[in-house]
Amino acid sequence: MAKMAKNKPSKVAPKVTPKVAIVSLGCPKNLVDSEKLLAHLAEGGCVVGAPMDAADVVIINTCGFIAPAVAESLEVITEARRLKAAGKIKRIVVAGCLVNRLGEGLFDRAAGIDAIIGVNDRDSILSSVLGEQRVSRISASPAKPVSDAGRFRLTPTHTAYLRIAEGCSRRCTFCTIPSIRGDFRSKRPATVLAEARELLASGAVELNVIAQDTTNYGRDLGGADTLAKLLRKLDKLGGVEWIRLLYAYPMGFDDDLIDAIASCEHVVPYVDMPLQHIADGVLKRMGRHVTRKHIERLLVKLRQRIEGLVLRTTFITGFPGETRGNFEELLSFVRDFDFEAVGVFPYYPEPGTPAAKLPDRPSRATAERRRQKLMLTQQDIVFAANETHVGKRLRVLVDGKEPGGASIGRYYGQAPDIDSVCILTSSAKPGRFVDATIVEADGYDLVVSQ
Repeated sequence: MAKMAKNKPSKVAPKVTPKVAIVSLGCPKNLVDSEKLLAHLAEGGCVVGAPMDAADVVIINTCGFIAPAVAESLEVITEARRLKAAGKIKRIVVAGCLVNRLGEGLFDRAAGIDAIIGVNDRDSILSSVLGEQRVSRISASPAKPVSDAGRFRLTPTHTAYLRIAEGCSRRCTFCTIPSIRGDFRSKRPATVLAEARELLASGAVELNVIAQDTTNYGRDLGGADTLAKLLRKLDKLGGVEWIRLLYAYPMGFDDDLIDAIASCEHVVPYVDMPLQHIADGVLKRMGRHVTRKHIERLLVKLRQRIEGLVLRTTFITGFPGETRGNFEELLSFVRDFDFEAVGVFPYYPEPGTPAAKLPDRPSRATAERRRQKLMLTQQDIVFAANETHVGKRLRVLVDGKEPGGASIGRYYGQAPDIDSVCILTSSAKPGRFVDATIVEADGYDLVVSQ
């Protein structure tokens, strides 16, 4: 584990020293929450980082965004329950998004859970671990985002996630995030910069900027503070090498932001932009408040004005009302635009969302078949593009080693954990940048030699 940044000491130390394991599920935003939970526990005198089967207490920081995430969370909870029944652990604490979705109903879904903690009550983790609290605040969202300073980082030392806001106010008809994490709330620029300096001081050279909706940053602060201005300030911080923009919605992506990405020395030309679909009728039913014409104009502008741009996006297949013609339109769009990376998910009707009540939903088999066809189309695009990259030079950030011993890393067009990797032909130290030549394309990955 990476070093823990400085934070205020705990006011109350436990009478015992419990060993705590944490299982962090879901997205990078949830990972930041896990890092903060561990920091609270370490300050409170707990031993953190124990293996799951060697801990006194297991914390499961859950994801509850879509049905597969819920299923995965419940599966891990079941594993912890088995360990508890076998006498190997003493307590199970469940935190995160699934708690906010199911509330105290979790106790009925999984007997054996000792405490639950909502996403907005991280400070109560110590009392929950020590058995002093069974249910924390679940529904209430604070008016302002809480600080993520003083985290016990779970990422490699050289890379970190920098959360600039919490919640979402977009109200896409398929999404559960507003009901889980509340409305969008930006951190003040001074707060973000202070957290960034702390991460850089603890060894990070790469900052991955995250929020539920990064392009909406600052709009709730009066409009004077924008994402473009924030990126320019982050770009001037000492020690930063790469700043990467994730979760950038097409709504709110303006010319000033494009200029900031194009001109800032350390902001890499990489944009993760979830589009979800391209057919106007589907976009309208999704509540995206954007049209195909707007999306295409924006994407063309991005490619024209940002040199070497890498674009990653996600799509949903099988949304209510998606016709065969709508899907063929999406498929043709993906073929024509040549995205560098695409993720595709079949639609899941999440309880409580407006889309779950919409008629004319394609069958699950149809949604999955369309997902596979779209992914295979994208695979052909990426594999062909990778072959054309052989012989090019790259600057690679080394992440570590594979089980087989080969060093792996990433060039600026590969975000940690979600994208492909660069496989080095020789060993290199994690956290180091190396100049390398692409010598081979290995499917989605690139083989590089120093």
